[in-house]
Amino acid sequence: MCPLYVDLDGTLIATDSLHESLLQLTRVSPASLLWLPLWLLRGKAALKQEVASRAAIDVQTLPYRPEVLELVRSARAAGRRTVLATASDERIARAVAAHLGLFDAVLASDGEHNLRGAGKRAAIEADAGGRGFSYAGNGHVDLAVWGGADTAVVVSRSESLARRVAGLTTIEARIVPPRIPLKGYLYGVRLHQWLKNVLIFLPLMPVLHELTQPIVLHAVLAFVAFGLMASGIYVLNDLVDLESDRRHHRKRLRPFASGEITALHGLALAGLLCAAALALSLALLPAAFVSVLLLYMALTSAYSLFLKRRAVVDVFALAGLYTLRVAAGTAATGLPLSFWILSFSMFIFLSLALAKRYVELSGSPPDAQRMKRDRGYQPGDGNFVLCTGVAAGQMSVLLLSLYLHDQEMLARYDHPEYLWVLIPLFLFWTLRVWLKAVRGALHDDPVVFAARDWVSRLAVVIAALALWAAD
Repeated sequence: MCPLYVDLDGTLIATDSLHESLLQLTRVSPASLLWLPLWLLRGKAALKQEVASRAAIDVQTLPYRPEVLELVRSARAAGRRTVLATASDERIARAVAAHLGLFDAVLASDGEHNLRGAGKRAAIEADAGGRGFSYAGNGHVDLAVWGGADTAVVVSRSESLARRVAGLTTIEARIVPPRIPLKGYLYGVRLHQWLKNVLIFLPLMPVLHELTQPIVLHAVLAFVAFGLMASGIYVLNDLVDLESDRRHHRKRLRPFASGEITALHGLALAGLLCAAALALSLALLPAAFVSVLLLYMALTSAYSLFLKRRAVVDVFALAGLYTLRVAAGTAATGLPLSFWILSFSMFIFLSLALAKRYVELSGSPPDAQRMKRDRGYQPGDGNFVLCTGVAAGQMSVLLLSLYLHDQEMLARYDHPEYLWVLIPLFLFWTLRVWLKAVRGALHDDPVVFAARDWVSRLAVVIAALALWAAD
């Protein structure tokens, strides 16, 4: 029987190892990206070798295609020689082969020779020693290899590719990967996280009786722009966190971690979303809002790349990102940014960020180890996070009570005494959030939880009625 040569990227795995290595390099050594043009001048094989030597990807968590794995196992069971033949760097290829234990040999790029297209065919023919061979691939670049193969395994949804392969050799088997469902892209952009952007409307609450159509329109446009930008950054965050997500029992099913959407498509999607957010802002919103949006983009990108791996720094960054949404509301509408609202926002969002971390620290032992590795928290830090978070929440209630006694604020209302309802109401809500966190019942981001929780929504209704009665 003729030996079976199997491609790696897009065939054995549902992703590209070079793209994953570059994302890993972005996470572990962003400064190294400046060297990419110089490495590429030495050739693509040299680039792959340099990247692979600096950013080791975890081959155990890669999204392997089960149908291809079964094909290789069946070939070995039938006594056929199996070889991993890939344009990826040999460091990655050998790690994959060692992990799977399914290949008799490895052919890969070595820093000087890039085993792609005709180069891969020459290497396979030399390895086969003049005998026939079968090749499993997934793209048009593999046509050069299939042109010399006795049989082919086509791993692709493309009918035109299958027809071209059939014109070159006999198709031994065809594996058709599932199409990417629309819900995969919708989840990838995390539309449900747009709920956090309701914070943009918070500055409008004290002036509900003074709202005008332009103010409301600008607030809505700011909400959309922030949503697009946040979605783009969430995609980037998922791409940078691929390996971490693949080790997580639930996050491993996300579209990017599972290989349902490739890293290259993810990067294109992130760029498109961020560009749309900036275009909308530049065209229809004040320059002050554009500045806040750019600051949000810079801070959230820094959070995705390295701030979230620094204990305590991470929750301050999260609190800052929440507070920037409030600042965006004032920048978009021209309303003043109150010192009281800014201070209140920082403390309450710090409390909510700590609640999120407390839930993660209180999870299973694997989750706690993941927090130590990916977030910088020790398994025993739960009590510290709990105490600090509850204290920050209480400070936010104190600031709210002081704000409600501010003479400038009181002058806006005819019956300001109704506003005192907000203090016990907010104190109750804060304590309830932390009680749910301690009980392990806080499964979402706290702000998303608040938007979905019926008690929280009732509290918002009561608060709005109190503001209406005070007017």
